[in-house]
Amino acid sequence: MNSPISLVQSIDALLPQTQCGLCGHRDGCLPYAQSITEGENANKCVPGGQPVADALAALLNRPKLQAEESVWPVQADGRPQRIKAVIREDECIGCTKCISACPVDAIIGSGKLMHTILTDLCTGCELCIPPCPVDCIDLVEDDQPLPNEAQRIAEQEDLRQRYYAHIQREEKRRTDRKGPVVRAEIDTALFARFSALNEQLPVIEVASKPEHVPVALDSKTTIELAKLRTQIKKLEKQLSVREDVRKRTQLEELTQQLQALQG
Repeated sequence: MNSPISLVQSIDALLPQTQCGLCGHRDGCLPYAQSITEGENANKCVPGGQPVADALAALLNRPKLQAEESVWPVQADGRPQRIKAVIREDECIGCTKCISACPVDAIIGSGKLMHTILTDLCTGCELCIPPCPVDCIDLVEDDQPLPNEAQRIAEQEDLRQRYYAHIQREEKRRTDRKGPVVRAEIDTALFARFSALNEQLPVIEVASKPEHVPVALDSKTTIELAKLRTQIKKLEKQLSVREDVRKRTQLEELTQQLQALQG
């Protein structure tokens, strides 16, 4: 009988490693694999289609279930059509949001410069499309020959490696990130636990959180803080010339408001 950890690994080995989140687990294939061991249905991998649903049923000794339907037609191998994302480069504004969203680092480019997708690495996960503010990314059918079983396993292992490396890099950035997190919040601890059990995977270490994490302020609060500071400076200047009880009281009240907003 498999232990829970080895069973999760066996399930994960059958999943296509697109890290697309279409199964409902937005942070990748491994969390879905773990959830399957806890009783979730094993037919929710959309890019894996019926072949993966059947393989998981056999592994788990469960009844076969109809796989979740894809919007793409079925290929000769029984899986949904393989797709790739492409950027209409003349419309790209270089916002970098698609780069942050790609789980396997298949997009290259720099801020305010044109981006491009490395189609050989793209899994067709579609995660780069929602954050694109100018809607310049299209999905196209992959016209390459279907991989055989050995090629598929090698591809899945490469994608798994790339995703673990992506997670580790994002984890290192997490403590000092200034911009928004475009991808789903990743259960880094789960991936770290499994990377420690497989010498072939990049090691993932959970970054320790700083003792004090400044809270991001919305634009309204930022404007209010600026107004308070201006009023305080004005009162301080006036009081330095001539003392006034009413203005002194007002200064104290404004100072308290400022401290409260700053937390």
